[in-house]
Amino acid sequence: MNQSSPLAERMRPQNLSEYIGQEHILGPNSGLRRAIESGHIPSMIFWGPPGVGKTTLAQIIAQTVKRPFHQLSAINSGVKDIREIIQKASSSGFFGQQNAILFIDEIHRFSKSQQDSLLGAVEKGVLTLIGATTENPSFEVISALLSRSQVYTLQHHTKEELLKLMNRALREDTVLKTKKVDLKETSALMKISGGDARKLLNALEMVIDQAYEDKKLVITDELVTNILQANIATYDKDGEQHYDIISAFIKSIRGSDPNAAIYWLARMIEGGEDPKFIARRLIISASEDIGLANPNALIMANHTFDAIHKIGWPEGRIVLAQCVIYLATSPKGNGSYMAIGKAQKLVKETGSLSVPLPLRNAPTKLMKDLGYGKEYKYSHDYANNFIQQEFMPEEIAGTSFFNAGSSNREKDIEKTIKNLWGDKY
Repeated sequence: MNQSSPLAERMRPQNLSEYIGQEHILGPNSGLRRAIESGHIPSMIFWGPPGVGKTTLAQIIAQTVKRPFHQLSAINSGVKDIREIIQKASSSGFFGQQNAILFIDEIHRFSKSQQDSLLGAVEKGVLTLIGATTENPSFEVISALLSRSQVYTLQHHTKEELLKLMNRALREDTVLKTKKVDLKETSALMKISGGDARKLLNALEMVIDQAYEDKKLVITDELVTNILQANIATYDKDGEQHYDIISAFIKSIRGSDPNAAIYWLARMIEGGEDPKFIARRLIISASEDIGLANPNALIMANHTFDAIHKIGWPEGRIVLAQCVIYLATSPKGNGSYMAIGKAQKLVKETGSLSVPLPLRNAPTKLMKDLGYGKEYKYSHDYANNFIQQEFMPEEIAGTSFFNAGSSNREKDIEKTIKNLWGDKY
């Protein structure tokens, strides 16, 4: 490795034993680990934030299974590049080589036609695809390709893992191991990294390069902040600011402050944020923070997402601004959000409770003889299309999940439930 390469590149792991993190998918008994060790790997997509080892893991997989490895970046590659690799992989197959691995970084940036061009080769086994994305593949990868791939979610590195990475770099890197460096404080480096190993190692290297003297360096939070403050970008759409600003944006909408929400929207737009990412978060906010208090909010947010697809930039900013102001000034309620959370918690606690016999489907005579569907009351046969009966498993009968907040709409819903069910809920 060239000593002038960035520290993160010099410290890139070469095999699974050197790879730090992602134990939830790479643990000793995990499916992915077994697949890699057996040499029979499926096409897969790695979904996770920057700097968590997506590219490195793809390279390690190719080296471990001893397959030809091709790499493309969706930013500067197109259908022509894909076809050339498919042709090369097809030709190699005639000479008895195993199918090649094609790694596509930022696969979410590929258009539908570009992704379509991969399908045939993946289906026929000419290529094993490994895609990497920071965006939800359910939205950004076409369904045909997604159905042929296993999705693995990679997580931010823990503080313990990041500390292990830094200590390894100081101990093993050909440049740093010749220097005496004391990691006295690490909070500032951790904060700057935002769980991104690449950013952490490169920040560490910058601090050492600028502050090392007299054959020794003691790294403190104050030193790190002073050196790196001028080098931190005002908005890094792939880093910590990405998550901090979207958090401030959503909290401003939740807090009914349209001016703050518009400011954070402008920060994201000027920073080059993906408009579809912003629009998706608006859909979530419309349901999580407004919900039943104003059901039209979800319709507005969903139409905003559709409009962004149709018109793109720069006019899409106007549509986003309209939706942001509407959501920020809308009545707020989180009754449905809290209800599903309570219900999921109860399901985890109580397990798979039996469906009451009256509610079961009875397509066969045997099922009817066993009592499936018996005593079920068809609601439309009764006045106002309603009759009280039990719809919950016996063990949790009477459990209430929905509780109205302060919004008038949610209070009306609660009244409706009380009028129908009385003291049951």
